[in-house]
Amino acid sequence: MRRIILSMIGAATMTTIIAQEQIELTLNETIAMAQKYSPSAVAAQHTIESAYWTYRYYQANYKPSVTLGSSPQFNRGIDRVMQPDGTNSFVHVSQVSSDVTLQVTQNIPLTGGRIFINSSLLREDQIEGDGNTSYRSQPVTIGYQQNLLGYNEMKWNRRIEPLRWQEAKKQYNETMELVAAQASNYFFNLAAAQTNVDIAQSNLASADTLCHVAEGRYNIGTITENEMLQLQLNKLREETNLLDANVLLQEAIENLRNYLDMPTTTQISVVTDDNLPQMEVPLAEAIELAMQNSPDPDTYQRRQLESRQNLAYTKANTGLKADLYFQFGLSQAGQDLCSTYRDPTDIQYASISVSIPILDWGRGKGRRRTAQSEVNLADIHAEQGMKSFEQNVRKMVQQFNLQSKRVAVASQADKTAERRYEVARRLYVMGKSTILDLNSAISEKDTARRSYIQSLSTYWSLYYGLRSMTGYDFAINAPITWQLPTNR
Repeated sequence: MRRIILSMIGAATMTTIIAQEQIELTLNETIAMAQKYSPSAVAAQHTIESAYWTYRYYQANYKPSVTLGSSPQFNRGIDRVMQPDGTNSFVHVSQVSSDVTLQVTQNIPLTGGRIFINSSLLREDQIEGDGNTSYRSQPVTIGYQQNLLGYNEMKWNRRIEPLRWQEAKKQYNETMELVAAQASNYFFNLAAAQTNVDIAQSNLASADTLCHVAEGRYNIGTITENEMLQLQLNKLREETNLLDANVLLQEAIENLRNYLDMPTTTQISVVTDDNLPQMEVPLAEAIELAMQNSPDPDTYQRRQLESRQNLAYTKANTGLKADLYFQFGLSQAGQDLCSTYRDPTDIQYASISVSIPILDWGRGKGRRRTAQSEVNLADIHAEQGMKSFEQNVRKMVQQFNLQSKRVAVASQADKTAERRYEVARRLYVMGKSTILDLNSAISEKDTARRSYIQSLSTYWSLYYGLRSMTGYDFAINAPITWQLPTNR
């Protein structure tokens, strides 16, 4: 029975191992997957798609539009009809009317007006009575509509929408680099967790060996019971450390796996690379590139323009208003289709509407003052924001230029601490060192290794953060340009 149970457990274990996919990732592979599959990258792709179609919609407003419309009607009832002598009579009507209109419209950005050309045909059929059919045609009608003193939305859109699209493209580039920075953080969190497991396993194996050595030396009386108990405590502590390290390792694997949108059965391990790009980033060049390639300057400029756009709109809608409308063309009516296009007569129509606010109890003035305050506030935010942005670029460059040196120091400290531990371990086994020296060497070795992994993580986080702010790859001296999504 025991053999059967053991066989079942072994088969289940093998099935679980086979079902789990083992994958080993480098930093570059992790970043490439994150920039394709991570939630942040997918959201960035949808955002740039939305911005692209918004920009396309803006461009379409400056091109002519062609529409074909029809509104058939059925009317049966009693209507008021004006008689030839000017009086009104209520008569019974029963008719069907149908029409078709073809219209070409073109907006005029310079004035904010709209010019249109129409061609229409109307047919009316009397259902009861004599059953007459009549037609009315307007072969061509040209008209123009204009707000004389008001707000020209198209003028403002021409200044804002191209800037918004440029901002969106820069934002997309920045987001993809920030995805790389986030991916590197998850990568090195897992690398640190793996390092902690390796340290715990190595320390546990070393503590076990030292315990066996200590027991033999204790039996012959060369060490005290206190020293032997200290080594046994070290072994128990390392067993606990290994259990904790394995828990944190699984958590780090799950975090990276979720960010890369990988199946839950995938087991990930990472491999760090000690080779770093050796470069010194010039501060002045980095600031200039950040001003050109970062979306932040465009964002502040757009907000300033939008505040001024709102001020212009508010002024136009709280003061004198005047609208102009006119049209002229040709028209004819008849009992058959052909006669409606024979010898058409001209038609003309023009109107001007004026609205003057006389008493509004200060509402218009309040709205204008509020809009002006928003303009001033946008200017202040832009000035403060650009100062903070430049300060952040300076800080990022200075930290990055120092970090490569920190990585070199941490690497040397890691190697030195490892050698010191080996020497301390040999000396203790030979009886030429104390347990305090050995514990100190173990602690320094572990701290140095963790510090080295942390320094690598900080370096790559700063590296991709700097790329996101400047839009430039200083390792190869080339601007960063991401291919926009092509499913358009």
